[in-house]
Amino acid sequence: MNDVSPVGTWTPDGEQTAPPSEDMLIAACATVYDPEIPVNVYELGLIYAIETTPEGHVKVEMSLTAPGCPSAQELPVQIREAIIGLPGVSACDVEVVWDPPWDPSRMTEDARLALNMF
Repeated sequence: MNDVSPVGTWTPDGEQTAPPSEDMLIAACATVYDPEIPVNVYELGLIYAIETTPEGHVKVEMSLTAPGCPSAQELPVQIREAIIGLPGVSACDVEVVWDPPWDPSRMTEDARLALNMF
C-alpha cells in the first residue's frame, strides 16, 4: 500500500509546512498596489491565475493595465516577494501575460467604487 501524505516545504528542523491556501495567496497579492492607482492589484483584476503544487511552488499569471505601464518591472517583483514570504511557499514564478487584455470589467465592485467607475 502506498501511503501518500500532503507535501509542503521543509524547514531547517525537518518539519513539513503545508502549501498556502488560496485565501492566503490572494491576501498576499492584495498587499501590492499599483503606485498610480489607489487599489490593490487583485481588486484591479490584474491577477489572472494562481496555481500551486503540493511542494509549495506557486505560479502567478498577471497582466497590467496597459502595455506601457510605468510599473511593469516592479509589480511582478512585488507580487513574487509578497508570496515567497508565506509559510509553505518553496518557489514563486510570476508571468506577465497580455491575453486576454486587461479591461476595467475585471475590477471588483469595491475597486470600481474606490475609483468612481460605475
